Amino acid sequence: MTKNKMLSRALFAVLFGAAAFGAQAAEDHGFYAGVGAGQSFVDEGLYDDEDTAFSAFGGYQFNRYFGLEAGYADLGKLEPNVAGNALEASSVYFTAVGTLPFTEKFSGYAKAGMQRWDLDTAIPGLTGTRDDNGTDPTYGVGLQYRFNDTVALRGEYSRFEIEDLDADLAQLQVRFDF
Repeated sequence: MTKNKMLSRALFAVLFGAAAFGAQAAEDHGFYAGVGAGQSFVDEGLYDDEDTAFSAFGGYQFNRYFGLEAGYADLGKLEPNVAGNALEASSVYFTAVGTLPFTEKFSGYAKAGMQRWDLDTAIPGLTGTRDDNGTDPTYGVGLQYRFNDTVALRGEYSRFEIEDLDADLAQLQVRFDF
């Protein structure tokens, strides 16, 4: 088992443990949705590139410490250093989100879960398989600043494991609470 996969599973277990602790709190709950834009990065084998990436997400905040989130991330088009196929990837994900409030308006969060990735073309030498889609862990960390009860700005760094490939995504997001 690779070090990254062990780390992602440990983070996933910690977040679900935090859910049991946070289930006692009874404030700051409800549905939310948002969008994000930023840069995707790949530095694996023949690929060392970045591109503009976009995301859309939604979730339910059970209390101020725990929520569940689902989303879609378009990781853009990443070119190889030498001749070969460009890598166009996207992901649909479901994560548990543990939040640590620092102040009334500022908080940090970590999330971990599973994702269904899709490549436009299978790249056997890169992913270790001939498939152009699969299921692997995803995880990330972020900071959030709440402007008011309905709008927050998030800065997030996420990793999407695609078998032997790690695609990273750094982005700014706007979150709307209902």
